[in-house]
This record gives sequence, C-alpha cells and structure tokens, in this order.
Amino acid sequence: MAGTALVVGASGIVGAATASLLVEQGWTVHGLARRPVEQEGVLPVAADLLDAGATAEALENVRPDAVFVSTWLRQSSEAENIRVNAAMVRNLLDGLRKGGSVRHVALVTGLKHYLGPFEAYGKGTLPQTPFREEQGRLDIDNFYYAQEDEVFAAAERDGFSWSVHRPHTVIGKAVGNAMNMGTTLATYATICRETGRPFVFPGSAAQWNGLTDMTDARMLARHLVWAATTDAARNEAFNVVNGDVFRWSWMWRRIADWFGVEAQEFDGTVRPLEVQMAQDGPVWRGIAEREGLAELDLSRLASPWHTDADLGRPIEVVTDMSKSRRLGFLDYQSTDDAFFDLFTRLRQDRIIP
Repeated sequence: MAGTALVVGASGIVGAATASLLVEQGWTVHGLARRPVEQEGVLPVAADLLDAGATAEALENVRPDAVFVSTWLRQSSEAENIRVNAAMVRNLLDGLRKGGSVRHVALVTGLKHYLGPFEAYGKGTLPQTPFREEQGRLDIDNFYYAQEDEVFAAAERDGFSWSVHRPHTVIGKAVGNAMNMGTTLATYATICRETGRPFVFPGSAAQWNGLTDMTDARMLARHLVWAATTDAARNEAFNVVNGDVFRWSWMWRRIADWFGVEAQEFDGTVRPLEVQMAQDGPVWRGIAEREGLAELDLSRLASPWHTDADLGRPIEVVTDMSKSRRLGFLDYQSTDDAFFDLFTRLRQDRIIP
C-alpha cells in the first residue's frame, strides 16, 4: 500500500532508483540529499546529516511512514567512517522522532558486512561463501555495524520496524557517486575505444576465474519497498542480488563487445584502474567536448578505487538469497542485461557517446 516515504541519499544510485519506483507506485516521496537534484515526482529536502539541528529543521514538516536510508560519507579511516556515518543515521532518526510518523526504516549496507571494511577488505578469517545472513558480524570495527546499531536503538526507542539490505556491487545510474562500477567501466571502455588501448581487466585471478554476482539498483529498490510493506520481512536483515552468477572472464568480454573494444585476455597480473586511468581526465574531456556530453569531469563519473577494490578481491564472492525467497521475494535480473540497460541509459542521457 502506498504511503509517504523519505528516501535518504535520493541523488545516489540506490536512492534515485528507490525514489523512482516509489513515485511509480503512487507514494508521496521526499528525497533528502545535501544538494538535491531535480527528480520527477520527488519533493526535495536539503540537509547535511552531520548537522543535527539543521537536519531536524529540514525534516520538521516531513511525516514519512517509511524511511529508506542509502547514504554514507567516505572517510580516511574506519574509525572516522564509524563516527561520521553513525552520526548521520542518528541525526536523521532523531530529527524524525518529533513527528512520530515513522513505521519502518530500511537501511542499505552491503557485503562489507561479511568482507570487512576497506582497511581490511577481504583479509583475515572470513565467512564461507555463499554469504548467508545468519553468519553475522566479523570481529572487527565496521561502519555498517555502527549504522545498524543506530537503527536498532532508535527502533527500540520509537517503536518502528526495520530491515537491513546487503547488496553486492550495485549497477545503476548516478553522477558524482563514490561507488559506481557500471559508469566507471563505461567510461573506461569509451576511453579504450578512443585511444586504441585494449580493454584490460584490472582485478585478481580469483575474480577473473571465480563465481560472483551483483545487484541491479532497480532490483534493490523493489526489495526495499517489498520489505517495508511485508509483515514477514520486518526486523530482518537480507542479502539482495540479481539471482544469477557469472565469472568475470565471461562478463568482461560481454562488456567489451557492447562497446566494440578488444578484451585483453587476463594474464595473471593485477593492473588497477587507478593506475590505468590516472592520466585519462584530459582524454575524457576531449571526448566529452567533441561529442557534446553532459559531464566533462571524469572524476564525477568514474570511481576506479572502488572498482579496483571489488575486482581485486582475493576470494570468490557469491551471495545467498534464500531468506528473501522463502518469504516471497522472487524477482530476478540478469546481470549482463543490467549492465547493458545502464549503458543504454548513459548513452541516451549523453553521459557516454
């Protein structure tokens, strides 16, 4: 049943997809961001979640039934990630408390719940794959855990239900996003085509040869709304992925074919995109100016560091979704089509030529 929603991080990959779905389903949608962008059917709310007073003031007349939290700020250390991102969630929920309208809060985290934070990513003793929700937390500091604890404490205090959603790498459209593999690969392939460079896989042998999965932002949006409107899904944590598995040795060629570039066979050497693309800003600007593209600044489109982190992992990463399936969420999305749909949108919106 449609109600009133607040999407936090509405200009990001997940938030934009969630806001769009909610509008389509007839919800009244407020979209919160530090600098809101125009979104059809979305009522903008400008707030810096690190400022508790300003956040409360911005939310004074917002009365959501459901809150969808899909935002974070990257910091220089995990201790700072914890301090800053926990405060953002706490200030948000404190700001909404006076209104007394919130019935459900859905928090988006991710597979770093199982893999550890960036400082210790994929290292040490990790749970067995496929990752399952009952495997619980690692014995290490992690800002995802801190965000969860803020939601749990506020839910206990204020009487709303919650859900936690753990996607794998998310495929979707947003400009200026810190974790954006799809657009990163699209700009990288475009630059390879422009310069005649081969399309070189930047990651590890484990990722090239092993099984993996991903999450389309539209799939995640459907999962978020499902959990917020399904009694059996309340007060539960869920993995959420597309439902297929693949090897990057196959997907890399699929992406190369879409862009008409040569996929170089992986030879066992890790060649990070941060190195490969380090000098590509002027190349991209030249392409963008010539083709009349919407964004001249490559750094607002590509996040090589994040793509390197995902594709450089030393272990196979596969995610189990049985918990959601048992409770009735049966949606499926093929991952190669998710990439192709994104690339088509980027081309239509003049992000890539």
